[in-house]
Amino acid sequence: MVDIRGLSYFVAQIANLSDWQRYAEDVLGMMVTPAPGGGLYVKMDERPFRMLIVEGTEPRYLASGWELGSESAFSAALKSFDRAGVRWEAGSAVEVEQRGVQALAIVRDPSGNRHELSWGHRSDCQPFVSPQGVPRFVTGDMGLGHTVLPAPNFEATLAFAKDVLDFELSDIFNFRPDPSAPPVRIHFLHCRNARHHSLALAEFPSPTGCVHVMVEVDSMTEVGRAHDRRQAHQVPLSATLGQHLNDQMTSFYMKTPSGFDLEYGYGGLQVDWAEHSAFEFTRVSLWGHDFSVGQQ
Repeated sequence: MVDIRGLSYFVAQIANLSDWQRYAEDVLGMMVTPAPGGGLYVKMDERPFRMLIVEGTEPRYLASGWELGSESAFSAALKSFDRAGVRWEAGSAVEVEQRGVQALAIVRDPSGNRHELSWGHRSDCQPFVSPQGVPRFVTGDMGLGHTVLPAPNFEATLAFAKDVLDFELSDIFNFRPDPSAPPVRIHFLHCRNARHHSLALAEFPSPTGCVHVMVEVDSMTEVGRAHDRRQAHQVPLSATLGQHLNDQMTSFYMKTPSGFDLEYGYGGLQVDWAEHSAFEFTRVSLWGHDFSVGQQ
């Protein structure tokens, strides 16, 4: 059993780190500091970072960091991989230091997505003080938010997420852009916390390595203020303000400097999994979320 507690961090890449620094500070309202070994830490709560931005020629998403609760849980995960014949590699000393963890293991799913599992995050006990006055982001034991990853090899990638990483199904969306063609599947998955989904898999490729990541604030006012900052800094809008049907998040989407989208939202559903019944929903949102703006 792989006892994943939440999405601890993600790693993204860009040629010019200052682009991400401006975006994180001026638009997201997060703090930025240098990361050990190069790159930037983007801080959104009491932890030293939740986003690690490194230098590279191709702007893209590189990895999802998943947190395990203890050394014994980490060891059990590696034994589970070995029993299942899943290839894994230990993170290098540089990677362990840069991620600020006790140990790191790396696996890739059948669609090529890189998953980093770790335990024992390092804490510097420094408070989060937003440069834009954002009071707080909703993180804690639910992790930084969620990530939606491309899964063109859908059946095998879904099986890997469920059978190897031990995610469980929250709900299903079968996207039908062409009624005469088979639907495009998107499955939403949860781990050992109350967030509606920490991972979703989408049945299509993405050249940036990610469809979107989500961060959550604790008031609709902060969503509106972020939307104003996005406009002021001319960050491209990917989807208009709206409210999702499945996780009830009220949010908008915008481009990150690394090319994938970021959902900035409020009011996400927190679930008692003992009482939840997985279901299929037939529309993305109760209102809003016009994604066509991102195609213009």
